[in-house]
Amino acid sequence: MKKQETIVLVEALKKRYPDATCSLDFTTPFELVVAVMLSAQCTDERVNKTTPALFSHCPTIQDFANIDLATLENLIHPCGFYKNKAKNIKLCAKQVIENFGGEVPHTMEELTTLAGVGRKSANVILLEVFGIAEGIAVDTHAKRISNLMGLSKQKEPEKIEQDLIKFFPKEVLKDINHLFVWHGRNTCIARKPKCDTCVVNAYCQFYHSQTDQK
Repeated sequence: MKKQETIVLVEALKKRYPDATCSLDFTTPFELVVAVMLSAQCTDERVNKTTPALFSHCPTIQDFANIDLATLENLIHPCGFYKNKAKNIKLCAKQVIENFGGEVPHTMEELTTLAGVGRKSANVILLEVFGIAEGIAVDTHAKRISNLMGLSKQKEPEKIEQDLIKFFPKEVLKDINHLFVWHGRNTCIARKPKCDTCVVNAYCQFYHSQTDQK
C-alpha cells in the first residue's frame, strides 16, 4: 500500500466513524490507567459499568495504594481476572506515588515500568491523557484488521504495531488507534466480517480473496 493510499483509507474510516473516540470513561490520568488495566480480556462496556463505584471508593491515587486488596478485588470482580488486576492496580498506584511523585508519567519507557502496563496500554494512556501518538495500541480488533487486510502477517501485537507504523504516516497514528477499534466492532467483526459494506474493502486482501473465489 502506498502512502497516499493509507491516507485515503484513514479518511474513509474517519468519514464512516466520525465519532470514533476512546470508549473508556475516566476523569483523571490514573483513572484511565486503571480502566485500561480492567479492559484486558473484558469489554469497555463492562469496564464502564464497574468503574463508577470503584472511582467513588478511590477518588485519589493514594486511595488506590491504600485500599484493602480484598475490597479492591470485590469492586472489580465483574471485569474478570480480578485477583491479578487488583494486585497490579494497587502496586501501580504505589509505583506512581513513589517513583513519579504521584503523577502518571508521559513517556513509553516510564509507563512500561508500571505494574500491569504493557506497550499497548501505554499507547492508549499516552494518546488519551497526553495527546501523544507514539504508536498504535494493537488490541484484538487492530490485530484482526491488520491480518485480514494484509497490513501485517505477524501474530504478536508489538510486531504488528511495527508493521503498521511503517504503513501509516505519523500524523494519522492518533486516528488509527480509535478507527480500528470502531471498525472492528461495527464492520470487521470477528465471526463474520461485513465485507460487502466495508468502506475500505478496496484495500483488503481478505475481501479480494473472497471475491476471487466467487
